Amino acid sequence: MKAYVTVMPKNGVLDPQGKAIGHALAGLGFAGVGEVRAGKVIELELSETDPARAQAAAEDMARKLLANTVIESFRVEVR
Repeated sequence: MKAYVTVMPKNGVLDPQGKAIGHALAGLGFAGVGEVRAGKVIELELSETDPARAQAAAEDMARKLLANTVIESFRVEVR
């Protein structure tokens, strides 16, 4: 079973990478792009076969290691 953990900066937290991407897109002529936020996706291959347990395990991993919950939010999707 795979779990996908998406980690993003929380609203109100400075995102210099997102700002740089937005500025570069404007420089390349892409008009109409608003705020850009940059995050990461972590793909986990889990041996767990119960989707609820896999979800709980991935959320625990995200809280303990994968996301800095002070400045980042995360969401977990299990497939």
